[in-house]
Amino acid sequence: MAEKHYDYFVIGAGSGGVRSARIAAGHGAKVGVAEKSALGGTCVNLGCIPKKLFAYAADYAGAFADARGFGWATPEQIAFDWPTLIRNKNNEISRLNGIYKTLLENSGVEILGGEARFIDDHTLEVGGQQVSADTILIAVGGRPRIPDIEGGELMATSDDVFFWPRMPKKAVIQGGGYIAVEFAHILHGIGAHVTLLYRGALFMRGFDRDIAKSLADEMSKQGIDLRFNCDVARVERKGEDDFIVHTTTREALECDLPLAAIGRDPNVEPLALEKASVDLCATGRIAINEDYQTSAPHIYALGDVANHHNLTPVAVQEGHVLADRLFGNQPERSVNYDNIATAVFSAPPIGTVGLSEEEALDHGHKIDIYVSSFKPMKHHLTGRDERSLMKLIVDQDSDKVLGCHMMGADAPEIIQGFAVAVNCGATKAVLDRTMAIHPSAAEEFVLMRTKKG
Repeated sequence: MAEKHYDYFVIGAGSGGVRSARIAAGHGAKVGVAEKSALGGTCVNLGCIPKKLFAYAADYAGAFADARGFGWATPEQIAFDWPTLIRNKNNEISRLNGIYKTLLENSGVEILGGEARFIDDHTLEVGGQQVSADTILIAVGGRPRIPDIEGGELMATSDDVFFWPRMPKKAVIQGGGYIAVEFAHILHGIGAHVTLLYRGALFMRGFDRDIAKSLADEMSKQGIDLRFNCDVARVERKGEDDFIVHTTTREALECDLPLAAIGRDPNVEPLALEKASVDLCATGRIAINEDYQTSAPHIYALGDVANHHNLTPVAVQEGHVLADRLFGNQPERSVNYDNIATAVFSAPPIGTVGLSEEEALDHGHKIDIYVSSFKPMKHHLTGRDERSLMKLIVDQDSDKVLGCHMMGADAPEIIQGFAVAVNCGATKAVLDRTMAIHPSAAEEFVLMRTKKG
């Protein structure tokens, strides 16, 4: 016999799970949530938030140097203290954990600490006690992938870097996605020597190629050692804190931080899904329909464990919509997956929404491309050799803006506004007649008149 019964039980107190639990409880459901670690999930504890804090830390190195061009006398040697960053980050994350706890408790959600696993399709074991529920949501997210190579277990992941006991001096990063380039920026910014290995000809697959090429140029100018068409073959330990990364190009790279940033896998193994007749798809994620239902009709799944939109705002909206449908008598509620904007906190950062040039062509659009590449006004005084790139993809037939992409300072902040415009169906003519804000970088998006090619 289960010790407690709920109308709705949520496995995982991350972004999607917490939102869904809170909204369901607000509709009057009796709700429980299971979480085996800290509240807030990957985003709060091991993802978005600590990553952005670390990126801020890395940005200060350039800011101190830039200040000299504006008359500020800054010392040539500026000390960075890794333990201070770790300690202050931990304090901030603890504060956010407490906020999540308060939000859940004030909503009437009961929090159960421990890992959840299915006993049958309505019953779970959580931290040594059995609970049952009429409806269950799986929102356990994912975990960093470990490379399946000799010595792969010696490699750190992004999770580990946030608690690394000493400041890395020399890092070798495997991977070419946004996590890899963000940690290349972070580690380089705090003073480490960084080598990034990517098996393909150009990293940032899925992003517009002009943006990816421009980022590669900027990272190389900064002194980050980019090795394309190169991968990790094996890793060996040289000493307690020293490693040798052997590459597919027959090089041996010594480092004190071998970092695998090769993607994330859904965190499904501990759940014993077979006991609940919940099926997986070929990618290892939980198979769901458009209503987030699994193969067991009363069990739902959302967020990173079930789809390819591995973004916190997506999981939050999915959790909210699902609770409204199930307990708020709002069957019409849905999530808009069109034109999902995203950001990469590289150096310079990237913001993007809509189709890339390559995607637009693959979709059969006849397109006009507008590109603006320039040295930001700020760097005419700093002397820093850095360029920004802005790009618009416009459908020739309708004049609609299909994609809006930027690499440069404040790109994530700028693209958020343009994401609204793209989702409203803005045309190039609308941008052309919009008055520019001068002097700003963002004005380039409404001043572009020259087509590419």
